[in-house]
Amino acid sequence: MNKIDFAVGIGGENGQGIASTGNILALIFARRGLHLNAYNAYQSIIRGGHTFLTIRASDGPVRSMGDKIDVLIPLNQDTMDRHLHLLKSGACAIYDKEKVTPGKAADGVQLCAMPMKELTKGNKLAVNTAALGATLQLLGIESEPLETVISRQFKKKGDAVVAENLAIAGAGYDYAAQNFTAFPWKAPRGAKSLGIITGNQAIAMGGAAAGVKFYAAYPMSPSTGVLMWMA
Repeated sequence: MNKIDFAVGIGGENGQGIASTGNILALIFARRGLHLNAYNAYQSIIRGGHTFLTIRASDGPVRSMGDKIDVLIPLNQDTMDRHLHLLKSGACAIYDKEKVTPGKAADGVQLCAMPMKELTKGNKLAVNTAALGATLQLLGIESEPLETVISRQFKKKGDAVVAENLAIAGAGYDYAAQNFTAFPWKAPRGAKSLGIITGNQAIAMGGAAAGVKFYAAYPMSPSTGVLMWMA
């Protein structure tokens, strides 16, 4: 059997929830039994700037990020302008048609313009959720895993927030099913669910296993995760 691998790129400004969106996707893929590698490139500022997170997943080991993007989720115009050229025939871009205008895409690229204001009932913070629903539909993944992870992700914010995001995810999923063409292949499923470990967690665990007893650092990204784990 040939290995199937695919990559999702999510981009926008710092503060647009890109990391949490990527975390949701990573959890869904890992629970599906897929190997994955994720890389988040961001500028060292609290708000604004440009952030681009890439997740590559496969039914076999992922040893590099590669160059291709199969699904691009540009949350702002800057991301569309910077990364549309990465899409080749068969890939797609999922975006808010009222906020983002696509440039010239390569032949065979599907431009998935979504009415985000309508789908999210005006909730600007939930655009990511609608885009996630559309992404899973195009990848041939059922909606239930997204519902499970969303319920867990927003549990502390209360039942109303969970219900709202579930509804928006479903709206995005259904809109994609009715208006876009899914990939001719489906995201594969592994034999068993897999776990996720971050680079910072791996560094900290390796240090602990090697006998590190004291670690002094200033709490600043991207190394804060090492400090938190060691603490």
